[in-house]
Amino acid sequence: MRLEALPPLREQLEAHGLFAKKSFGQHFLLDLNVTRKIARLAGPLEHRAVLEVGPGPGGLTRALLEAGARVVAVEKDARFLPLLAELAEAADGRLVVINADALTSDDEALLAKHAPGLPRRIVANLPYNVGTPLLIKWLTGTLDLEAMALMFQKEVAQRITARVGDEAYGRLAVIAQAVCRAEIVMDLPARAFTPPPRVDSAVAKLIPLPADQRPSGERLSALERVTAAAFGQRRKMLRSSLKTLGGEALCEAAGLPPQARAEEIDVAGFLTLADRLLDAKGERSAG
Repeated sequence: MRLEALPPLREQLEAHGLFAKKSFGQHFLLDLNVTRKIARLAGPLEHRAVLEVGPGPGGLTRALLEAGARVVAVEKDARFLPLLAELAEAADGRLVVINADALTSDDEALLAKHAPGLPRRIVANLPYNVGTPLLIKWLTGTLDLEAMALMFQKEVAQRITARVGDEAYGRLAVIAQAVCRAEIVMDLPARAFTPPPRVDSAVAKLIPLPADQRPSGERLSALERVTAAAFGQRRKMLRSSLKTLGGEALCEAAGLPPQARAEEIDVAGFLTLADRLLDAKGERSAG
């Protein structure tokens, strides 16, 4: 059977007796018009490796395969493996399904094994309860990516793309935008999902900055420490919230007013704080 001959997703779910599990944060996208739009927004997918997390019944997976991608899908819920096996059979060898927890999976090893040599993207309708930790894993990891197109709760997508001064601006925005260009490219109402969640959703597209413009290794670790301290006590002035990291002296070394609060500091300011933290602690490696 070929992709175009597969029965509708609702029929497949009924045939296999499948339903969404609340404990896994599952909400299915069954409308192929919607999933095809997400695939288009992800950018060119032909002759590319796409990591998909939480494919569930495979609605987005179908769209990715139609767009020409080679898909490595990581699915924790073993109930969906037989249904996804049917999709893999129709995909001419371009779909590999891994039964694993994406929070702990070695994505580099999976892509190297199942899609070697191809440019990489991540496209996923992420389970709500693990979306943020998965994004942090990818932002702070070493996976070489062209782009990510990820579905989140709308509130989370807004936190990723917020700018300094926005109500949603916080640690997630700083880390994401230190590594990537980030924007919301699609909004979806709750009714687009089965079952409908209690909140609306949005697709955020993240394109990594050139390697020489994004922090990595020790600098990224320092950025995580600084943002955790600053936004962990965001109502306090930096001289207080950063007290354990150097407080007023650290701010002055970074050229930032110690009386400022975290939401007033842009991404460049936090990167400077991270640099001065490394300098102060002598943690920079040679070169």
